[in-house]
Amino acid sequence: MKASINSILWIFIFFSSSLAFVHAQTLTVEAIFGGEFKSERSKTMKWFEGGDYYTTLVPNKSNKQVYDLVKTNTQTSESEILLDGTSLITADNKPLMIENYQWSENKSKLLLFTNSKRVWRRNTKGDYYVYDIKSKNLTKLGGPAAKPSTLMFAKFSPDGNQVGYVREHNIYVESLNKNKVTTLTTDGTTKIINGTFDWAYEEEFGCRDGFRWSPDGKHIAYWQIDATTIRDFLMINNTDSVYSYTIPVQYPKAGEKPSSAKIGVVNTRGGATTWMDLPGPADNQYIPRMIWNPDGKSLLVQHMNRAQNHNKVTSCTIKTGQTNVIYEDKETAWLEAVDDFTFLQDNTSFTWVSEKSGWKACYSIKDGEETQLTEGMDMVEVVLLDESNGWLYFMGSKDNATQMYLYRTSLKGDKEAQRITPSNQEGFHAYSISPNGKYAKHSYSSSMSPPVTEIIKVSDHTVVETLVSNESLKKKIESAALQPKDFFTVQTNDGMELDGYMIKPSNFDKSKKYPVLFHVYGEPWGQTVLDSWGGGNGLFHQMIAQKGYIIMSIDNRGTPAPKGRDWRKCVYGQIGVLSSSDQAEAVQAIINTYDFVDSDRIGIWGWSGGGSMTLNALFRYPEIYKTGISIAPVANQLLYDNIYQERYSGVPQDMPESYKKGSPITYAHQLEGNLLLIHGTGDDNVHYQNAEVLINKLIQHNKMFSMMAYPNRSHGIWEGDNTSIHLRHTMMNYILENL
Repeated sequence: MKASINSILWIFIFFSSSLAFVHAQTLTVEAIFGGEFKSERSKTMKWFEGGDYYTTLVPNKSNKQVYDLVKTNTQTSESEILLDGTSLITADNKPLMIENYQWSENKSKLLLFTNSKRVWRRNTKGDYYVYDIKSKNLTKLGGPAAKPSTLMFAKFSPDGNQVGYVREHNIYVESLNKNKVTTLTTDGTTKIINGTFDWAYEEEFGCRDGFRWSPDGKHIAYWQIDATTIRDFLMINNTDSVYSYTIPVQYPKAGEKPSSAKIGVVNTRGGATTWMDLPGPADNQYIPRMIWNPDGKSLLVQHMNRAQNHNKVTSCTIKTGQTNVIYEDKETAWLEAVDDFTFLQDNTSFTWVSEKSGWKACYSIKDGEETQLTEGMDMVEVVLLDESNGWLYFMGSKDNATQMYLYRTSLKGDKEAQRITPSNQEGFHAYSISPNGKYAKHSYSSSMSPPVTEIIKVSDHTVVETLVSNESLKKKIESAALQPKDFFTVQTNDGMELDGYMIKPSNFDKSKKYPVLFHVYGEPWGQTVLDSWGGGNGLFHQMIAQKGYIIMSIDNRGTPAPKGRDWRKCVYGQIGVLSSSDQAEAVQAIINTYDFVDSDRIGIWGWSGGGSMTLNALFRYPEIYKTGISIAPVANQLLYDNIYQERYSGVPQDMPESYKKGSPITYAHQLEGNLLLIHGTGDDNVHYQNAEVLINKLIQHNKMFSMMAYPNRSHGIWEGDNTSIHLRHTMMNYILENL
């Protein structure tokens, strides 16, 4: 329900050809989503030797089907080929297509990933090879029993002489010196999952790689998920064979107990697993994060209750499995799993992130005592903890929640944040800082400027090398006559200030009345009002504006804006209620403020959580919204997964009213305007079931509506020929006919 809002904003960055717009200077669906013009994207780079160099995969000059591994001097931009892709020939005499790679610690070996296959969201399953730099030998991992494209998350042991990996729900270690495969677990099935995760853990906690080497390479710690009690949700495929067939998805709905999770440690030579003795029922709690203590004798795990408002950092002794809680964080609303969770150089302190101060802040924890490292603003994400030079680098935005910048604060006591991003570079920024703190890969964009990617010196932010300028794309934007995205604020009835933006038609006349189409998301997983390049979605809005519409968007309370804890958490137990109220009050204030807004022609559209918000707006405020397009919505919160929905709406058995009041289906009988409902029948995230139960309710109350089902398409509705173009034409035509 969350992921697609970001993918919608960034995946489709396509543009019209210059020939098509020499005269017309108007955008079309085909130009935006047909792939005629794409934005240039920088090659994936990895810092090398601390950051004085970086490596990239570059197409081989003689064979574009394979990639060379290239090393570049960060300061001088001089490059050399470390590995010629044409030299990598597999046993069946085919060149190896490298998709990803990692070095052994001593840089003597390369682990190469290829032939990948998709597992839910990402291609995390495939084949792995080890390339020995000195001998130039290429060895495929897995042994004779391994089927093609079945290995997952392979990684070197600390000494580089072994590789651990997951294959078909079990964990293996392969000795590179002895060419021997050791089986560490044997009970893996589709229900007993070792070293990786089930659907819900992957989707909602971002958990995929489920095992960790110990610092000395003698043990592996791993998750085991027992999904035996998790019921399968059955999707149906009606189109790919004469007889339909079902596709089962392990999917715990809100109100159902979670899959059982536990942590085990096993010797890499094999033998019995020692299980960590975490207290409480395993099927009523979560273990979203785990790290090794640098001494290799214990683990730290985040041990969270089912309501996800109490996180216990628990130390686990690997020899005995005994556990003790060394730190706790509690909330009256919800807590997120902490990603910035790592040991410091003293090997006893670890980093933590909490909102207990009212701001999202970074802390160091030692012997249960906490030291706050950031204050006075939201620390959105740690970019680098540079202890050697005494700095913590983080992303944030102190004064404008629509933008994002790099800051740093001293680790030596002065918590006043220093902005590193130059003051004349407004917009949305992202950084990957080298481990030595000297350089950074810097990407930035704004609402009217596509992304630029460059290498900078962190000390003064000077540009060392521009990797992507998108100059040709900028010229196409100019030819398409885009209108500026004007940012503004609007107040709710209780004085809460909300961010918004507006795109006006090119021939705007303030003396006229215009229909307004609002784009909405509104849930805790994303913002829509951002000063960043909007890609295909942004151009779609520009196209609608060119046809005489005003486009607006509002970020209500509860969206993850850097505005403090209370802004984000006040929606607990009222997802869909307070948020839709904020949206409606903002629209009414806009109508009262701008004479050019036609109050009889207010429309709204959204996808996923935004689809749910669209339904809540149409059903709860029919006097305001006249037309809506709801794509892949959750119609009844009880139909979504337990981790996400219980985090924000509470456990249904404890808070049933939260689900009743927040679910759009409760108010479906109040529909008065025009509704277009769109859903993919192969949506494993927000099931097509949501559309069908809503349709039944609308039929029951004799409410007329339109709908479009996309067979076997997932939550992003992109699979299949011409799907994206057809979808956007469907949306555009509905807007033109009904708004």
